[in-house]
Amino acid sequence: MTRILAFVLLGIPVLANGQGVLYDKSEIRFVSRQMGVEVEGRFRRWKATVDFRPTDLAQSRADFDVDLASIDLASEESEAEVRRADWFDTARFPAASFRSSSVRATGPDRYEVTGKLAMKGVTRDIVVPVEVRKDTSGNAVAEARFAVKRLPYRIGDGPWSDPSVVADDVVVRARIVIGK
Repeated sequence: MTRILAFVLLGIPVLANGQGVLYDKSEIRFVSRQMGVEVEGRFRRWKATVDFRPTDLAQSRADFDVDLASIDLASEESEAEVRRADWFDTARFPAASFRSSSVRATGPDRYEVTGKLAMKGVTRDIVVPVEVRKDTSGNAVAEARFAVKRLPYRIGDGPWSDPSVVADDVVVRARIVIGK
């Protein structure tokens, strides 16, 4: 099953000025492939601390913590399996985290957030492309889409480590809405 990477947790900017993440309008989702079939999921519980300063990117920060046991695969059996030691091992490693180290502009309303993604006792550098725009209510909406390789994090050990059974790449899609 798609014991994927919900590491989705990458740095997604939020506007400063005390604005907060609107969790009911935000989401962290992922897509993996198991035996050639797409498997989609999301995380129900996560927290973000974001300070996005478009005129002072050196002071911008994005930190995410994702409760891996909150995985939603629309199947209790699959969710129980992915919490086990071969996958997320949530008993020993309950959360995945992302800590940004830099933010740089790549174009109008486009950024790259660089940082460290930690899961299952493994920490690796990652770069997350992010687009920030305003919605019709004036809220900032940060959207990211990127691939994370699961095998370096030991997600899917044993027979699941064969990428022809479960693909190594997991596509993460995050949409973070920040109140105005």
